[in-house]
Amino acid sequence: MSIFSIFSKSETDLSPSEFKEKLDGDKNAYLLDVRTSGEFKGGAIKGAKNLDFFSKNFKAELENLPSDKNYYVYCRSGNRSGQAVKALKSKGCTAYNLDGGIMAWPY
Repeated sequence: MSIFSIFSKSETDLSPSEFKEKLDGDKNAYLLDVRTSGEFKGGAIKGAKNLDFFSKNFKAELENLPSDKNYYVYCRSGNRSGQAVKALKSKGCTAYNLDGGIMAWPY
């Protein structure tokens, strides 16, 4: 392992164009916005479901999501969604993080 691989992004982190291409082509996609409800109400990617990362019930609600979906997760900058993707993957789900979050979303 090179020193650069330590700092490289995870294979689940997708650029906005990769994220959109995979999402648009996935009939089993579940688009998940893990920002607060206030952030969500301020504008979201069309079709997204909101699950507030800071909610006291977040972990339980994440556990209750169906495991047979492919999750496309985003937040404001990619940090919260990255953590949510790790949690989804730990329960056996396929999950992708929008690298840079909605701030990087040009669509």
